[in-house]
Amino acid sequence: MNIVFFSHPDFFNSRSMNIYLQMLSEGMRQRGHQVEIWKPEPFFYNFPIPSVFRKWMGYIDQFIVFPYHVKKKLKNKKNDLFVFTDNALGPWVPMVSNMPHVVHCHDFLAQESEMGLIRENRLGWTGRQYQNYIRNGYKQAKNFICVSEKTKADLERILKPAVYNAEVVYNGINPIFKPMDVSNTRKELTDQLGLGLKDGYILHVGGNLWYKNRIGVIECYLEWRKSNKNQVLPLILVGEALNEEMNVLLSDSPFKNDIHVLQGINDDIICKLYAGASLFLFPSLYEGFGWPIAEAMASAVPVITTNTAPMTEVGGHAAFYLPKRPSSTTDIQSWVASGANVIEQILNLPIVDLERKILEGIEQVNKFNLEANLDKMERIYLRIALPENVA
Repeated sequence: MNIVFFSHPDFFNSRSMNIYLQMLSEGMRQRGHQVEIWKPEPFFYNFPIPSVFRKWMGYIDQFIVFPYHVKKKLKNKKNDLFVFTDNALGPWVPMVSNMPHVVHCHDFLAQESEMGLIRENRLGWTGRQYQNYIRNGYKQAKNFICVSEKTKADLERILKPAVYNAEVVYNGINPIFKPMDVSNTRKELTDQLGLGLKDGYILHVGGNLWYKNRIGVIECYLEWRKSNKNQVLPLILVGEALNEEMNVLLSDSPFKNDIHVLQGINDDIICKLYAGASLFLFPSLYEGFGWPIAEAMASAVPVITTNTAPMTEVGGHAAFYLPKRPSSTTDIQSWVASGANVIEQILNLPIVDLERKILEGIEQVNKFNLEANLDKMERIYLRIALPENVA
């Protein structure tokens, strides 16, 4: 089978999408298929112009130059399967809608925001037009693969009555995430990072995007520190620098020096950070899947996340849950207090109960076995590309 993967341009630095593309492309190559990757290249984007205009030059590369090259390449394509690695690549779907194709769907947060379904994220006029452009594109697709049942349900709500096929294939977890000797791991991290982590720490992995609720992570940690006098654990935030709102929250806190932001760290350190954590705190508002939840559970770490799908899909019975952080300021303090209470509960679990939860988490992540899920994707690809040869 010949597979053409459509992907986002490298110049927009979508790390998670690059990881997903690599997983798919390498997985299909290992299974004996021919693979090509089509993505916009930075021509106008590399012009020596002020940085404020660079984004717009990137749009020219994406939506004018790239479609021109795709149309030329399509003249020599007859028996290929065209795979869109993200539903946000919808504008290019119409060019191959009459050929074998499939669209991978991760989340519809931006789409639902445009439709007024997510009040925490209001889009401006240009944002709404852009999301309409994307939706009008992928609406012409006939086949979809969704990373969760939640994403599939969102797709069905957006497409409404239409003739298409949609299946769920969970994200596969990289096998580099695994349990390690906790004591040795913490000692190594203390030496490598120059931080006092030997007694444990609370971990969060994520950026400052509105739905990641990083501010909620900090709020819960500060509340736990205020209400707990017997245990002092630092908070490790893996991701970008804190934004202004977070810095204001910390400006007068006596615990601000116990919060450490780590940027640009390698996979080896990230794996150790998961495996050495006392608990993983991930109270996200919305997700398409929630990769960090599974990565933490695979590393034998208890997880606190939000009690809405798809976090409940990924966490199953193994995770500890909080309600979604309320948007009303009058209700936030009650939510923060609940978060602090759950942190305290986990840190004081009897060892037998903690080990049981950890084992439940390791069992739960078997659903996200990388090779098994790539095999499932391959079967779907073959059924679409070569239906006459698939039983």
